[in-house]
Amino acid sequence: MLKTQAYVSFACTCLLTLMAVLPASVSAQENPYQLIHLWGELPGGREMGVVTGVLPDPDGEHIWIVERCGTNQCADSSVNPIHKLDKDGVAVKSIGAGLFAWPHGFDMDDDGNLWVTEGAPDGDARGEPGMEKGMGHQVLKLNQEGEVLMRLGEAGVPGDDATHFNGPSAVLVAPNGEIWIADGHRGGNNRVLKFSANGDLLLQLGGGIESLSRESGRFNDPHDLKMDSQGRLFVADRGNNRLQIFDQNGNLLDIWTQFGRPSGIWIDDNDTIYVADGMSGEQWNRGWQRGIRIGEAATGWVTEFIPDFEVPTGSGIEFLAADAHGNIYAGQVGRQRFEKYLRVRP
Repeated sequence: MLKTQAYVSFACTCLLTLMAVLPASVSAQENPYQLIHLWGELPGGREMGVVTGVLPDPDGEHIWIVERCGTNQCADSSVNPIHKLDKDGVAVKSIGAGLFAWPHGFDMDDDGNLWVTEGAPDGDARGEPGMEKGMGHQVLKLNQEGEVLMRLGEAGVPGDDATHFNGPSAVLVAPNGEIWIADGHRGGNNRVLKFSANGDLLLQLGGGIESLSRESGRFNDPHDLKMDSQGRLFVADRGNNRLQIFDQNGNLLDIWTQFGRPSGIWIDDNDTIYVADGMSGEQWNRGWQRGIRIGEAATGWVTEFIPDFEVPTGSGIEFLAADAHGNIYAGQVGRQRFEKYLRVRP
């Protein structure tokens, strides 16, 4: 008994010592955000559809979003799916009607042009209304007036070569104008491609016959792409519950599993990384809690966590971005809700 008490005493002493020397950022896991469940007002007060892309405008005063035309589908809709919201969430501009069936990925290049992907893969029922109209499997470049400037891929035709996609899920335009595309969504080609600014294929990662893979450098449902200040490419390899990090030549640099089951990524100008995990839990990633994990892109340390306490309704947050003040804007897919997470503590 005395020996057992000694062991317990020693363990408690070690724990107290460890707690004393650990930096506050390691032990502090309090949620510093206040949730605004419903944020954003569309023209005419119409209902917000599933939000599949969020981008802060470079002016620091506006937020761009893509939503699926008031529901989860745009193929049979005449409303605009792309909106520019002011700081109060009111739409001041809306564009893109009739251009998309099932918009998914979203990016803005350094010239202010908007890029949107059609994310439904071949055989996915959500893509059938668009396929019937000859839509889908493309990446479109628009100016802010809604004029189409470029199309990559062949409309309504899936494939896995240099000129075809299968439900591309994400697009990222690098500062040098090169275009990175995650192709594609669940059941898609499981590859990441790099194109020149003119649309010529430069590089392919993953993909091929029986392309779904857990091997390093390959993918299972690559769902989002972002780049840090060093030019490192972060891939949300969602089906494998990990982030994979590559250099500009496609060399694998690192694999991180500490961000849960990542659907969406945002990296700000200070290399703070925000990762949306809207699918962890019993069905897809047991032992992990869904929510938003915030950390350091340079080191991979997770410093904050915003838990999703609600009873799951399908998937949760899949798309997000943060403004210069650290406020987060996020699309709740299963709940068809656009949310703002207001930072209330440093």
